[in-house]
Amino acid sequence: MLRKSIQRTAWVSDSAETYYVYLEVKGVPGVTYGGNTIQANKRTKVDLIKSLIYDNTKATVTLDSSALKQLIHLSSGTSTPLRRISFSVTVNSNQIIKLKNGQIVKYNKILTNDGNGYDVRTGVFTCPVAGTYMFVVDSMSQPGTWLYLKVNKNTVGKMYVSVDHKDNPLIQVSKTVIVKLKAGDHVKVENDGHSGKMYYDMYSGFTGVLLY
Repeated sequence: MLRKSIQRTAWVSDSAETYYVYLEVKGVPGVTYGGNTIQANKRTKVDLIKSLIYDNTKATVTLDSSALKQLIHLSSGTSTPLRRISFSVTVNSNQIIKLKNGQIVKYNKILTNDGNGYDVRTGVFTCPVAGTYMFVVDSMSQPGTWLYLKVNKNTVGKMYVSVDHKDNPLIQVSKTVIVKLKAGDHVKVENDGHSGKMYYDMYSGFTGVLLY
């Protein structure tokens, strides 16, 4: 059982009133607050703890290790902590990347790869945990280049550098999507034209992050 008492002073109409707050977290059906017993569920206990700690700067709370574990458990509930999944990759080369029809773009320079979902050998991100993800693809490419963002075999985003820009040798394009994935889904950037060209270095990249 965790039972803690806190004394604080509340200033009302220029007069001081001192009262006590008792929190009984485990094994007792209610919470005594200022002498009045109220039926408390888990949410009520957490709210009281937070208000006492954060809203009252004059209160001092002392918790032993067992009490601290109880507080952490109440605050976090029973949900599983969100895993940190993210990656950001770019092209490490010193020349224009020439892409064939249906070729997966292999971004071979890793800036970050939390969760190890991105495979630098294949250019494919394999979803390690189900959730909602955001992906960003950007490319500096020559006119006539088609790039598709795919989840498994399904296209979820497209980029195209129009041939109307033939007088401009390189055009920067970008695409952002938010999609729901299942564990094991594959996400990749694929060239969909007969030929495609992508500028090297950090002008072209692929990024993904688990949102929730």
